[in-house]
Amino acid sequence: MSTTATTTPPGGLEASMAARRTPEQLKASRALLWRELLTSLWAPLVILGLAFVPYIILIEFVPAAAAWAQPLMQYLALAMLVYFLGLIGWRLVSPKERQLRHLRHEARELIGEIARIHKRVPGKIPAEASSKLAEQAMQVEAASLAGDVSRLEKETAALDALATQQLGAYRKQSAWDFFSGFAKALAIAVIIRVFIIEPYRIPSGSMLPTLEIGDQVFINKFIYGVRLPFTNYVPFQIVRPPARGDVIVFNNPVRPELDFIKRVIGVPGDKVELIDNVVYINGVAQQRTLAKEDLLVHNKGDNGPWFPQRMFLFHENLDGRVHSVLQDGPTPRTHTEGPYVVPAGQVFVMGDNRDNSLDSRYGLGEPGRGVEFVPYGHIKGKAMVIWLALGYGGWFSNFFEGTGLRTDRLFEPVR
Repeated sequence: MSTTATTTPPGGLEASMAARRTPEQLKASRALLWRELLTSLWAPLVILGLAFVPYIILIEFVPAAAAWAQPLMQYLALAMLVYFLGLIGWRLVSPKERQLRHLRHEARELIGEIARIHKRVPGKIPAEASSKLAEQAMQVEAASLAGDVSRLEKETAALDALATQQLGAYRKQSAWDFFSGFAKALAIAVIIRVFIIEPYRIPSGSMLPTLEIGDQVFINKFIYGVRLPFTNYVPFQIVRPPARGDVIVFNNPVRPELDFIKRVIGVPGDKVELIDNVVYINGVAQQRTLAKEDLLVHNKGDNGPWFPQRMFLFHENLDGRVHSVLQDGPTPRTHTEGPYVVPAGQVFVMGDNRDNSLDSRYGLGEPGRGVEFVPYGHIKGKAMVIWLALGYGGWFSNFFEGTGLRTDRLFEPVR
C-alpha cells in the first residue's frame, strides 16, 4: 500500500522553489535581485549611510583623518545625488520600468507572505497545496525574469487567487505580520534615537564659528552613558565621562523645555576663571592666540533676517584641544569672571561665541540665578558631525531669504 505526504515538506515554500530552480535560473534570479536593489531610490541613501558609519567612528578616534576623509564623503554625497537624480530620470523616461518595478514588488510581497505562513504553521499546510503554490510562484518568478509586464501581472494575480484558495484562513491572520513588522521597525528607530544617535539643529549663533545657525548635527547618545528615558538618570558610563573641549547637547536644568548646545570648559573639581577673556583651569592659563581681527559671520534672531557681524577670531587650546572662539572686540584688560568651582557630577559650559552666549556664567538663560552647572544626567550626548547645513549662503539661498544648502559644511566634524 503506497502512501503520499499530506503535510508541507521541510523548508516550506522557499525550499520547494529552490529545488525547482536550475543553476541558470538561480543565477538570473540573484542578478535581478541585485539590479532591483541598486536601482531602488533608496540605494544612494543606503550607500551613503553605510559609508557614514565608519566615517564618524574614524573622525571620533582619529580626528586628523578628517582632513582627507571629509572631502571623500562630500564627493561621495555628490555622486549619490547624481545617482539619485539619474534613477528618477530613468523612471520618468521608461514607463515600462516603473510598471515592472511595481509588479515585481507586489510579487515579492506576495511570495514573502506565503513563505511566512508556511513558517508560522509548519506541518498544517497539505503537501499538494504547498506544491501548487510553489509551482505558481515559479511561474511568477519566470515572468519577472523575462520582464514581461502583462505576463507578470497575470501570473501574480493567479498566485494571489491560489493563495486565497489554499491558505484563506491563514491569510486573514497574516495582517498581524504587517503590524508586528511595523512595530519592530518603529522600536528599532526609537532605540537608535534614544540610546545611540540623535539629530539636533543649531538654533542660535552662540556656538559661532564652530557651529552656525541651521547646522544639523548628530549627537553620540551613548559615549557618556545612556540616560534612562523620561529621566535625568545615567546608571553607568559606557566609554568615558564628559571631557574639557567636548561640545555637548543637554537638557537645560534651568529651563527643562529647552535643549542647549555648548562646550565643556570645566569638569568636576575644576576651578574655572576668566581673566581678560583667557580661560584659566585650576590656575593654569589655556593658550589663546588671535587669528583674525575682522572675521565676517552671519547671525540672525528668532525668525528674523540674517545680519552680518565682524568679530575677533581666536584659537583657544583647551587642555590640548584647539578650537575657535569669537569675541565682539579686543580683549579688555582687568576683566575677570569667576572663579567657578565645578561640583561633582556636573560640568561648566560656555559658548564659543563668548560675548553672545547664555551659558553657565549667565545662569543658562536665567542671568539672575548666577552661575549654573550642567548635571551629568541632563547631558544628552556629544556632538559629532554636521550631516546637513541649511545656513546663510549656499545653494538656492536667493530663493529663501539668504538661507541655502551649505555643501562646504557637510560632514564637518564638530571640534
